[in-house]
Amino acid sequence: MGELSSGLQRKINSATDLKSVVRTMKAMAAANISQYEMAVSALDDYYKTVQLGLVAYFRHNKVNSKAVNYATANKTTSLGKVGFIAIGSDQGLVGKFNDALVSHLLNKMNALPGEKRVWAIGERIQTHLSNLNIPLEQPFALPNSINAVTGLVTSLLQEIEVLQQSNELSALYIVFNRSLPNAKYEAYSQKVLPLDSDWQKQLVVTPWPSHCLPQLLTDKKKTFSALIGEYLFTTLYKACTESLASENASRLTAMQRAEKNIEEIQTELSRQFHRQRQQGIDEELSDLVSGFEALSDE
Repeated sequence: MGELSSGLQRKINSATDLKSVVRTMKAMAAANISQYEMAVSALDDYYKTVQLGLVAYFRHNKVNSKAVNYATANKTTSLGKVGFIAIGSDQGLVGKFNDALVSHLLNKMNALPGEKRVWAIGERIQTHLSNLNIPLEQPFALPNSINAVTGLVTSLLQEIEVLQQSNELSALYIVFNRSLPNAKYEAYSQKVLPLDSDWQKQLVVTPWPSHCLPQLLTDKKKTFSALIGEYLFTTLYKACTESLASENASRLTAMQRAEKNIEEIQTELSRQFHRQRQQGIDEELSDLVSGFEALSDE
């Protein structure tokens, strides 16, 4: 009986220690969600400002073949491969975060013709895709803070520019888990390149937020080049921050479930411990009563 009780006590202590770890990870995930969601919110306004700048440019220059050619000046052609940037996670304990992303990525890849190139960001999703025998391009480190996102985006843009200059990329998509209200997320894909006539036409129909019509006061090419650079940068940056926010939201949900399960296990172990302890007390009392009765009979 003593061995059983000591075994149960060790299990209770282990559950208590594990619960402390889970609570720490839950607190860290909640804190990280806050900083990434604030970054996404702040970036939304800047992203819309850049889009309005492009709207002003295209309205001023109309939509014509010359604008289209300049928009695709980086030589993104139909001869290259279709690129996919998939942003997953480095760590586990995130529920189905990576599984949902891989499933969405495979569906998107199968829906498009041609050869593919895949950049997987995050050790977990790299392992998932390697197990599926999907060839991967050079790996990129997943940012562990909001300050490290800029470095990742800059490296991605440099890699993309090299491939575009050598006509090795026909299109580019970024696949990530985007944030939803109430700490939820969903797998999502966004077309980044090419910046073709369809993309321009979608921008042109964007309503201007005031009655004053926009005007360009600087050199057209310099303005357009700067706007395109900011557009690509903010597109990738926004996807990265949304993915990191979603990852921490998934981890927070997973830790909440884990905490609830541990509490249920602790309750059951405590019941077993008290039941065994009471059983031992009852047996000892029974032995004492039996001994007393035997002595009384003598």
